[in-house]
Amino acid sequence: MKELLSILRSPKPAKWLFYGDSITHGAFHTMGWRDYTELFSERIRYELRRLDDVVIKSAYDGNTTRHLLESFEWRVEQFRPQVVFVMIGTNDCCIDPAGVRVPLDEFKENLNTLIKRIQAMNGAIPVLQTTCPPLPAGALTREVNFPSYMTAIRSVARDARIPIIDHSAYWRRKAKAAGSIPYWWMSDAIHPNEMGHRVFAELIFKKLKIHTPDSTTCRLFSA
Repeated sequence: MKELLSILRSPKPAKWLFYGDSITHGAFHTMGWRDYTELFSERIRYELRRLDDVVIKSAYDGNTTRHLLESFEWRVEQFRPQVVFVMIGTNDCCIDPAGVRVPLDEFKENLNTLIKRIQAMNGAIPVLQTTCPPLPAGALTREVNFPSYMTAIRSVARDARIPIIDHSAYWRRKAKAAGSIPYWWMSDAIHPNEMGHRVFAELIFKKLKIHTPDSTTCRLFSA
């Protein structure tokens, strides 16, 4: 995280890009409320007065790591960002009639290729993110493989020595402490609602050491 903290301390403007699937896309399931990338933009550009920073969201629904690689030039490379947050895996791990959409070994290989392509852009920083766990028995085609794909993300980030924001582990800790699964954070079995997106933003702020009690954005959700 040192490189990210360095960017936040620097007066030089930065471009932050969020890349992923429907969960990062944030459409529909937030019911008009801000998603976590928009909350990040509010915190960075307004509250921290980094007015010349640019926050870009190029995620869209249905993406797998295959799609991220196929669309990389158009959805990432052209923007030349300094930081790229990648949240992916919910669709990769899904079991279709023909089998798992993206087998685990290919998933890891795709993540490693993404990391290399991001770093090749003038030393841009890739940040891997796990995502929210599916609600129990609500998405059986994803639930069975989900833990191993999140473990793979952690493993790839560790081996590549890049930052990771482990939302999945954070959500599970919160659920354990509360004694129940946080259904009120979800729009359906796999997509977070506006509350879930606030939890995503909260952990990002904490990891980047920009979570403060005097911030309106940070007070939106206290978990």
